[in-house]
Amino acid sequence: MKELKFETKEEWLQARRGRITGTRLKDLIVKRGTGKKVGYYELIAERLGAPADEEDSMERGIRLEPEALLRFSKETGKKVKSGWVLWVRDDDESIALSPDGWISNKEAVEVKCLSSAMHIKAWLEQKIPSEGHYNYFEQVLQYFIVNDELEILYFVFYDPRVLAKQYFVLEVKRIEVQEKVDEYLELEKEILAEVNDIVSELTF
Repeated sequence: MKELKFETKEEWLQARRGRITGTRLKDLIVKRGTGKKVGYYELIAERLGAPADEEDSMERGIRLEPEALLRFSKETGKKVKSGWVLWVRDDDESIALSPDGWISNKEAVEVKCLSSAMHIKAWLEQKIPSEGHYNYFEQVLQYFIVNDELEILYFVFYDPRVLAKQYFVLEVKRIEVQEKVDEYLELEKEILAEVNDIVSELTF
């Protein structure tokens, strides 16, 4: 065993990056199943030189979204509209969505500026995260639930800290999710009907 000594806490913290420590071990070892845990992707992010993730994820998303939409436009040649907009269903305005960007009624853009580890995980798996805190499955479906004309959703991942792969896009086509869209739309209608009944009971 070697012993490495450091003069400051900052040096010590820097030296821990990209290494498996006792604190990190629980985020690496898979006890059931064969999938990789988040610590695996954090190690990759650190080895690629991504800085420590200290910024609030929501704040980072708000800050980087315009930059990501601009990058998408540049890469695809598509003109993206954005702004403080709410999409609602024609037959029920209680079913709604705030799109990050849209090209037309047939094409929309959702942007995610995740932690570097989750950004790399999504790239390696070529899959939109759908587990735990990073579950975007329902958000994807809502685009198609709200907008019956929507044919394709461009799901943009953007992290300028990951120099090796700052930007990539996964496409979701209506035909791939239509069955779930129909199922979730019915569930939303049922929930809203129940809510309306309860509200009526409590206000009369």
